[in-house]
Amino acid sequence: MKRMKLVAMGVVLSLLFAGCGAKEEISHTKAGMEAIQNLEYEAALKEFDEALANHEEERMLCRGIGLAYMGLSQYENAIPYLEKALRLGDGTIRDIDYDINYYLATAYFRNGQEQEAIRAYDAILALRPKDVEAYYLRGSVKLYSGDYENARTDFDKAIELDKQNYDRLIQIYIALVDNGYRDVGREYFQKVIADNEKNISNYDLGRIYYYMEDYENAKNHLSQVKISSDYEASLYLGRTYEALGDYNYAASIYNDYTLNDQSKAEIYNQLGLCRMQMGEYELALMAFQSAMAIEGNDIMQALKFNEIAAYEKMEDYKGAAALMSDYLKSYPDDEAAKREYQFLKTR
Repeated sequence: MKRMKLVAMGVVLSLLFAGCGAKEEISHTKAGMEAIQNLEYEAALKEFDEALANHEEERMLCRGIGLAYMGLSQYENAIPYLEKALRLGDGTIRDIDYDINYYLATAYFRNGQEQEAIRAYDAILALRPKDVEAYYLRGSVKLYSGDYENARTDFDKAIELDKQNYDRLIQIYIALVDNGYRDVGREYFQKVIADNEKNISNYDLGRIYYYMEDYENAKNHLSQVKISSDYEASLYLGRTYEALGDYNYAASIYNDYTLNDQSKAEIYNQLGLCRMQMGEYELALMAFQSAMAIEGNDIMQALKFNEIAAYEKMEDYKGAAALMSDYLKSYPDDEAAKREYQFLKTR
């Protein structure tokens, strides 16, 4: 028995030592996706090259390469990889197929291939006939392409499927405004107000009036919401006062909110923009940088651009130029930033 125990212990120890000496298998595909999340697209492509050499799972790898090229605004390079990722499916439609189709539609649209983008949304809706997002996005592409009638049909369907989704309604309004159909967008809003006036919240009414540029009504409704703890209401009420030209009061709304919650980047961004309007550039910079420090915020591009603008206003042109150089590595398709960079390099 003693000998058997010693043998068993030896086996355990040998396994332990083997475990200590073994290297954990590295997934370069996973590392590439993490690089994409950090907006490090060139680094992501290098990881995906390693993944190719290691024969990692091809479908997820093609999807990742496509996303990295999209991040670099190289849509013509992204499309073949996303198309291949779709082809590599096993015939069973899964969530990832819809995910890839959404990215592919965006790449087509950004590459000037509007009809291909519409067909990608057609494919989604053929299998998910109640997919509100696909109706809204397909309508937006049609509208951009000049097909107003069919775009409106898609928008009507999106609203019909989710009547009280005021976020979607606002997105549709913005798309219509951007393409010269402000009056049509106002019609949508007016119908919603008429149909839901007794049930719609002060918050939703306030932001609808905000987009209709009826700032007095927007202010009256949003002021009835507890803005010190309601992030969205604070944001819209502050923007309403900005639209009325009262940047000082708008800044006080944003600042009061940050006393209770330091996790909302958009609030800090708006606070910074108000400070810029008031000529308080150092305070503006502090607000933008506070927002940039918030992990996982989804407005980093705007924050970085605003940070550069603050440095420029403070006449630190060298610092602004250095930041702009880094900015363009992450956002190479920003034409306005490219022009500003040329200006900064001459100061």
